[in-house]
Amino acid sequence: MAKRSIIYVVLASLLGLASCASKQADGVSVKTVTPRVGRIADKVEMSGVLVPNRTVTIFPKLSGLATKVTADVGDRVGEGQLLVQIDAKELYAQLQVSEASVQSVRDQAAQAKVGIESARLNLDMAQKNYDRTKALLDSKSVTQSAADDAQTKLDLAKAAFDNANRQYQTVGGSGLAQAEAQANLIRVQISNSTITSPIAGTVVSRTLNPGELTSTSTAIMTIADTANLKLQGNVPQTDVFHLATGDKVKIKVDGMGGREYQGTIIQLGPIAAATGQYFPVAISIKNDGRLLAGMTAVASVALSEKQGLIVPLSAVERDNGKAFVYAVSGGVARKLMVSIGASDGTEVQVLSGISAGDAIAISNVSSLVDGQKVVQ
Repeated sequence: MAKRSIIYVVLASLLGLASCASKQADGVSVKTVTPRVGRIADKVEMSGVLVPNRTVTIFPKLSGLATKVTADVGDRVGEGQLLVQIDAKELYAQLQVSEASVQSVRDQAAQAKVGIESARLNLDMAQKNYDRTKALLDSKSVTQSAADDAQTKLDLAKAAFDNANRQYQTVGGSGLAQAEAQANLIRVQISNSTITSPIAGTVVSRTLNPGELTSTSTAIMTIADTANLKLQGNVPQTDVFHLATGDKVKIKVDGMGGREYQGTIIQLGPIAAATGQYFPVAISIKNDGRLLAGMTAVASVALSEKQGLIVPLSAVERDNGKAFVYAVSGGVARKLMVSIGASDGTEVQVLSGISAGDAIAISNVSSLVDGQKVVQ
């Protein structure tokens, strides 16, 4: 009984093989199409996250008591708008003292200048007296002692004039400059007590409340420019060459019901990202008030359309990354290596490898081999 079962199995197998051989001999049934001439719009797509166009984190330049904090999270602020006021009463008092010191140095400089004029007059008189005495000495009308006395007075007058000049340079030069620099330093500190927004945007964080002390090492507020957003993503090396700054981009934001926005490429990263041969791209988008930073979106850049031969995507097979199709002629399928261009997901453009009149197999393609008999 067991031997009979084995015989039945063998017979069934033989019948199956015979049936397959019969079908192989008859040929594989395929459908074919003739390539059409047309265009497929090529495009580059990238996905990413919307981020603010600019984000500024504000650190105070002055430590002190915050008397006013005028903006909170979510508030829109304009460029130059007051955000925080730090108490500067002590600084104003210091400025008064410093300005009084500047005035005092200026008064000293004025007195030193008067001293120069007085020393110059004395020097002129001493010079004239010396010249007159020397002339009298030459005519032997005065003694050598009188001439020596005139010389001594002239030397003293010159020394007094030089001292007066040095005193004026010290007081009216470096002394006054130092006093004015100290006053200007206090004025800068006073200006730092008023903190304004460097950009127009929205407050996204605030760490300071009125009555608290500021620290130059602690951020007090972050402002984000959300009037314009950026879509940041990556594109592969094969696509980056087709892009350029200034290119217009169509953007669809997830959850916006298919609504399209227009953007502009503002940056192409010159160095591949850490993920491999992918390059960072930044796209600027004008916010209509509905977009929020952190939303995900997909951008597509339309490339130039190229005319060529187009076949259904089902006609194309790949082997080790190389594309091929089967052209049917005389009941035989011939394998043709092809170069593939743009695709819209249904059809694909064949750049080379086939002719306009070829009959290209589009069904049972995976069952074909080169030289395979086929039935249309």
